[in-house]
Parts: sequence; structure tokens; C-alpha cells
Amino acid sequence: MNTALDPISKEIAVLARAAYPLIYVLTHEEERAMELVRAAAAAGRRKLVRWSASKGLEPRPAELPTDSPRKALAALGSATEPALFVFVDLHPHLSDPAVIRDLRDRLPELVRRRQTVVVMSPVLALPPELERDATVVDLPLPGTAVLAEELARVAASERVEVAPDIGERAVRSALGLSSSEASRIFRKVMVLRRGLSEEDLKLVVEEKKRALRTTEALEFHELGESLSDVGGLGELKRWLEARTRAFGAQAREFGLPAPKGLLLLGVQGCGKSLSAKAVAELWKFPLLRLDLSTVFSGTERSPEAVIRQAIKVSESLAPVVLWVDEIEKGFSQVSGSETGSRVFGSFLTWLAEKRAEVFVVATANEVAQLPPELLRRGRFDEVFFVDLPNVHERLDILRIHLQKRGRDPAAFPELERIAERAEHFSGAELEQVVVAALYRAFAHERELASEDLELSVKQTVPLYATYEERIKELRDWARRRARPATQDASVLDLFRSR
Repeated sequence: MNTALDPISKEIAVLARAAYPLIYVLTHEEERAMELVRAAAAAGRRKLVRWSASKGLEPRPAELPTDSPRKALAALGSATEPALFVFVDLHPHLSDPAVIRDLRDRLPELVRRRQTVVVMSPVLALPPELERDATVVDLPLPGTAVLAEELARVAASERVEVAPDIGERAVRSALGLSSSEASRIFRKVMVLRRGLSEEDLKLVVEEKKRALRTTEALEFHELGESLSDVGGLGELKRWLEARTRAFGAQAREFGLPAPKGLLLLGVQGCGKSLSAKAVAELWKFPLLRLDLSTVFSGTERSPEAVIRQAIKVSESLAPVVLWVDEIEKGFSQVSGSETGSRVFGSFLTWLAEKRAEVFVVATANEVAQLPPELLRRGRFDEVFFVDLPNVHERLDILRIHLQKRGRDPAAFPELERIAERAEHFSGAELEQVVVAALYRAFAHERELASEDLELSVKQTVPLYATYEERIKELRDWARRRARPATQDASVLDLFRSR
């Protein structure tokens, strides 16, 4: 067997050689998949026969009509040599009991003749009767090598010369797309710009974002927030900074596994989502957000297909940060349902076994709704508890939001006292303290003063006042099960007093 084969071609060739009678290739890229199957057939010295509803079997055996799946399967009986029979878009017919029965009857004969039926479809629609006989091959999105070939082909057809460094960056910018999507984007940029330069790479990225909007439950987020925008959370920041160089070949050679991710749980409005965004900025990785509510609703596709596609796109963009906000709500809404259990199970398996450098940052507010399986070691590298900010963190947060709005924190000598008075305030509530104070000063047509901030604190009722018991329960739970994201305030006081 040719060792230079694409891994998917090699897998299909091995399965065919081992007399696997039914292979289900799951993909939207029919043309690319056909090339891979064609290479597998050539490597295994097997005849390749293709069936479609429009043309039947090609090449057609004798003069037999093969326009329907049942006629095509019947015609296969006359073929005796080893072969791969590729059926494209067979999935609508796999709900027909007669087609299922014909295919099941044909399987023993296929094994004896060393023949394999390859079902090629963008939809996984295996009936229960065939699940144990079929091997599913999920075609991954193309990597850099395939996209580089696509770029070279488009550049040649458009008679455009692409500098090697620009070509490499264009290919990386197109990761996450199918080969046909990448080809269309490369061609569009070259037609618009009559070339491909460094300035045009932004167009490639913008076109990719537009193309990936069709990927349900997954959306790109622009980078912007950094760890300096996160007040406090010193332990979490140190943990993240220690892993900045933990991705790539050098870390693997050192013996380090790729970091898997972390789970941030804690009080609402205390910076969990902001921290997730800051991770991507710190490591300069793309940031994707997985919306679990969209996985289970608002789409015509099955939840299994939606989560599978989201994972496939995430892995193709690796290294990447995948942000799953309020993960407990996403899975609690389908608890007890068969579909929800299957999706949750596949997601947990992927979390534990993924090899691609997809760093998952999941956030949660309600511990009681978290499935116990999610907290088991191996899913995440660490579980951090994000509590209400202590006085030092409150001061940092007030300074950050004043600076964001063009004010010098040093111009507010009473800021430490204001931070002390804002006990039990979350980070989001402290931001609103600054915003409300700015509104008051603006209404009075004067500059912001410490008195405005003090009044805002006095007029704000924090979430703690309403949910004190629940927050205390959350703290009790986290004390034995999670690592604090914040440095101990008493230790900070000790160092600052020296």
C-alpha cells in the first residue's frame, strides 16, 4: 500500500482490504471525498463504481437499469471482482425498509467477494438495522497541505503570483473552510484585487467569517479584551501565563501534553466570560463561541450533526480557544432526553480524548445544574472558582473602568474608600457604578468626581443582597472541589503592608 496516501484514503483502503462491507463517509465535500476514495481504490487495486440517483451506476453493468438504489444493488450481483461501490446521497433512501433489506441481504456476498459499499453523504442517517455493519468515516476539514494545493491551483488559473509567506498566511487564514469554500474565497479575492498581497489577507478572513456563519451554534469573536482588562483573579492569570508556551512541537518534545481547557464557575458578573475572551488574546489564538442552546433548538439539523460540525471546525482551526458560556444551562435543558444524553456523551468523550489543540473554556453559574461527569478529572485541566472580588480586586476593577472611559484613576483620591464601601459588589456591578456616575456628571454638565462614584455605590443594590444564601452555598461547594481564582486577600494585605 502506498505510504504517501492521505490518511483517509489509507483508512478506506485498509477497511476495504479487511473486507468491511459498508463504509459511511460523512462529508459535505463530495468532490474531495471522491478523490480520496479513488486513491484508496487504486492503492487496493479495486475497481471503482459510482452510483447517483441521476445517472445510476457508472460504469453501468451490461444494459441493466440502475436508476434506483434497489436496481443498482441488484445489478451488483453480476460483479465478481474486488471493488468499491460508491453511493452518493443515498441517505434519503435509507428510510425505505426495502432498500435496507436489500442492502443487508447483499452484505455477506460483499464480504465473500471482497467488495465494499461506500455511502457518501453530508448527513449521517444510518438506520438501526445497519449500525453494527457500517463503519463511519468522518472526513475532516482540509488542512494546510490541501488548502495550499487549492491556493496554487486557483493562482495558476487566475495567472497570479503569490509570495510564499503571503500564501502560507492565506492558507492559515482559510483553515476551517472546505476546499471548495476556500477555493471560492481565494478566487474572489484575486478577482477583486487582481492579486494576493498582505493587505488582502483581511479580505480572506472576512470572507471566511461570512462562510462560517452557516455553521450552526458556532460563531467567531473578535479579539480585544486582554488579561489587563480583568481585575484581580491573580491565581487564574498565573495559571494561564504559565501555559502560554505549552502549545506546539517544542512543548510536545519536552513531554508536555497540549492543555485541554478549564472550567470557570462562580458568581454571576465576576469576569468568567471576560476571562475566556482574554485567554484567546493572551495566546493570540482565534476565539470561537459554542452556543449550546442553538445545538438543541433553532436548527433543522440533528443536534448530533450540529455538535459534530462545530467540533470539526474547531479542530481544523487549532490552535484555537473554544468558549462555552453557561455550559450547565446548555445541557440541563435536555437532561433526561435520549438525544441530549447522546450529544452530552459525545461532547464529554471529545473533551477527554481530543488531540487537536482546542483549548476549551467553559463557564458556569449554577453548580447544582452541572452534570457530575463534567467535573471528572480528565475533562478539564483545572476547575477555578471565581468569587466576588475582594477589596484589592474591587479597586483594580474601578481603576480599569475609569481608564477605559478616559479618566485617570489617580485623580480620584477617595477610590480606595469607595472600593471598601462596595463590599459584595461583582465586577459587572462595579462597572455600572462607574457608568452611572458618569451619567450623573454628564447630566450636571461637569467632570466626574469622587462624590458621583460614592453616590452610585450607595444607590446600587448588589446581587449578593438577593442571592446571599445561594452564593454562600456555592462557596461551600467550591471550597472542596475547585481552585480559587483569586489570591487570598489576607496574603495580599501582608505583602502590601511590608
